[in-house]
Amino acid sequence: MGTIRALEGNRQWLDGGAMYGNAPRVVWERWSKPDAQHRIPLACRCMLVELTDGATTRRVLLETGIGVFFDPAMRERFGVDEPEHVLLSSLAAIGLGDADIDVVVLSHLHFDHAGGLLAKWEAGRAPRLLFPNATFLVGERAWGRAVQPHVRDRASYIPELPALLTQSGRLKVLPAGTLRDALLGERFTLHESEGHTPGLLCTEVADDGGPVVFAADLVPGVPWVHLPITMGYDRFAERLIDEKTALLTDLLARQGRLFFTHDPDVAIGRVVQDARGRFGVA
Repeated sequence: MGTIRALEGNRQWLDGGAMYGNAPRVVWERWSKPDAQHRIPLACRCMLVELTDGATTRRVLLETGIGVFFDPAMRERFGVDEPEHVLLSSLAAIGLGDADIDVVVLSHLHFDHAGGLLAKWEAGRAPRLLFPNATFLVGERAWGRAVQPHVRDRASYIPELPALLTQSGRLKVLPAGTLRDALLGERFTLHESEGHTPGLLCTEVADDGGPVVFAADLVPGVPWVHLPITMGYDRFAERLIDEKTALLTDLLARQGRLFFTHDPDVAIGRVVQDARGRFGVA
C-alpha cells in the first residue's frame, strides 16, 4: 500500500517576466498577480510517497524545496518570507522528521529544489546537510551540471552542496537513461528532460487513481501546462515544449496527473484536453 502527500516548503517571490519567458505581461498577469516589484508568488512544494509492506514503511521524498539556507540578505533578494524551514514543519505536522526519510529524489540541484537539504542559516556556521538517514538520488547529467555549472545558470546552484552530498557517503548518481532504481522500487519510473536543464528527472509514481508525475521545472505550475508558455530560465525553450507535449499526450492517454512544485494554489491535477486541443488540468 502507498500514500502520496503534498508537503509545503518555503515560498518565494520571483520576477514574473523571468518566470513566463517571452509571454507578455498582459497575458501572464491574468494567471499570476504581481506585487509592486513585479514579482509573483511561487510555492516550493515537495511530494512524499510512503510505501507500507507489512510492519515496514519506506518514505521517499521528491525534492526538498528552497529551505532557509540563505543568509538574511539573500533570503530577502529571492523573496523567501518565512524565517523557518517550512518543510520541516510540514513533516512535523504528520509526525515525521527529516531523519525519517529513506530516499530523497532530486530532479536537479537548483537551489529552489535542493536548498531544503540544508539546515537553516546560522551566522558563523558552515552549511550542513539534513536528512541523515536518506540516500540522495540525482541524475548523472544534472549532477554534472551542478559540479560544473554553465555561466548562464551558475547563480542557481549552491556551491557547497555537491561536496556535502559526496562526503555524506549516501549520494547515488543515476546513469543517464535510468528508468528504474532498486532503491525506489517498481512503482517509480524516471523520465529525463533536457529543456530546462540537462538531465532533469521527472519521477512518475504508479497510483490506484492513475500515474502521478512530479513535473519539477518541466511544468512548474498550472499556467505552464499551456504549451507555448515557458520560463526565461529554461535552457532550450523549444525542446522543452516538445518534451512537455510528449508528457501531456502520454498522461492524457493514461488518465494521469501532474504534481506541481511551484504553483502557489494547486498541488496536483489530472491532465485534460479541450475541444480545440489545448491541454489543461482538472
